[in-house]
Formats: sequence, C-alpha cells, structure tokens
Amino acid sequence: MIIWLASYPKSGNTWVRILVSSIIKFKEIDFENPFALTKQIESYPNVKHFSDLAKDIKNPDEIVQNWINSQNKLNLDNKIKIFKTHNLLGSFGKYSFTNTNNTAGVIYIVRDPRNIVSSLKNHFSLEDINAAKKFILAKDNWVYGETGVLPTFVSSWKMHYLSWKNFPKNYLLIKYEDLLKNPTNEIIKIYNYLKKFFQLDLKDKDLDKILKLSTFENLKKKEKEGKFKENLEHLKTKNKIDFFNSGPSSDWKKQLNSSLVNELEKEFSGEMKELGYI
Repeated sequence: MIIWLASYPKSGNTWVRILVSSIIKFKEIDFENPFALTKQIESYPNVKHFSDLAKDIKNPDEIVQNWINSQNKLNLDNKIKIFKTHNLLGSFGKYSFTNTNNTAGVIYIVRDPRNIVSSLKNHFSLEDINAAKKFILAKDNWVYGETGVLPTFVSSWKMHYLSWKNFPKNYLLIKYEDLLKNPTNEIIKIYNYLKKFFQLDLKDKDLDKILKLSTFENLKKKEKEGKFKENLEHLKTKNKIDFFNSGPSSDWKKQLNSSLVNELEKEFSGEMKELGYI
C-alpha cells in the first residue's frame, strides 16, 4: 500500500522527502549529498506506472481513467511504498485519484499560500507575480513539466488542502513554517509516524545527524554544488532554476503588494485562519 507525501507545488515536499528517505534508509545516507536517497521516493503519476495502461500518456483523460488501475498494479506485492504527489485528492469526473484499498496513509505538507506565490513564479517560469496568483487561484489547474512526471491535477491551493485534510486514516499534517521554526519537533513527528509502517530504531543522535544534513542552508549549498538533479529549466533562458531559492516564512512581505496579499487572504481566509497564517 502507498503512503503519499502530498502537497501543493512549492510547499516543501522535496524537503520532507529528504527527511523521510533519510529516516527509512539511515544506514545508506551519503552525508556529502543529502539528495542521494530521494530517488527512492518516486513522483506519481509517473510514465512507468502508466506506460502499459494508457495509449497516450500525455493525455490527462487517460491518466485520470487509470489512476486506480495503476495503483492496483503497484500494490500487487502488498508492500508499503512511498510516493510524492502534487495531485489533488478526490474525483475528476467519475474517476477517483486513490482509495483506502490502495492508500495506507498520507503525510500532507502545507505552506502559507502567500509564500507559494513568489516561489511558483520562479519554478514555473511564469511571466509575473500576477500570473502566479492566477495559478494558485485556478480550480482547473493541471501541471506539466517535470521529466517523467505525467499531467498532474493540482487545482487551487484551497481545493488541494481541503481535498487531503479529511483523509480517513493515518493522516499527518506538516507545516513548512514549523519545519523552519522547530525542525526537531517535526522530524520526531515524522519518525513516530513512519514507525507505524517500518521497523525503525533510530536514536536521538541519528535524528540530529539527519537534521544537520537537511537544514535549508545545507540543501541550498549542496544544490549550488550541483548535487540536486531535479531543477527545471527556465522556459525562455533555458537556465536551470534554483529549487531552494527562498526559505523564510515571511518572505512574501518582500515580494507581494498589499492588493495581492488582500486578495489571497480573502480567497483563502478560512483555511489560512485554521492553519494559523492569519
């Protein structure tokens, strides 16, 4: 069965993937390259999960129709596996993204949407900050782009968060801002969650090593050294886009004008209050 590392794009999924893979495969950690183990947690939907199910893997309709079929196939071995996804949880037409037969649990990573807007602009080579605002508000949003990753239905930030928050079993919420503020608390939460599914016996000193490896500053440094291989290219310049390009939880204050902030806070008011963002 599958444990999903689910999030809206640019919410800290890769960061949590590093923590999760380091906890599960602690003895295999390469302390010079914190990204080395992340390849063991694949993105979903991925080409190899659909190549024998869909005639046209670039067609979103065929991907949607085979979500459950591909997961049924992945779960034939009855083993716990972890996948990263940016997909909305729920149904597209009559087709559900997943179900409790295929899903063992969910680690959902959420981030202040005001900060996501500035990150989205860079990540997806969007024209300006208003284009990023339209992206995060759009309910019919599909994402294309990462190598090997198939069309992914992300919808709006609000719809995405609401779709996953009531998953009926083994749901863990991780806030990006808490990872920045108190990483020790968050890694303990993640470790205790994973112990439900894996035989783990890490000591405090082991978790400390993982924390030092995966600080935002270290990840940014190692990306500059060329260790990170998942960067997208800017659509116009073809230069690689820095992935770990912002960190502080209040970075949006430097990037967004008051009108845009007010629009986001109005649109996402209930969810932002619930999460303590406003």
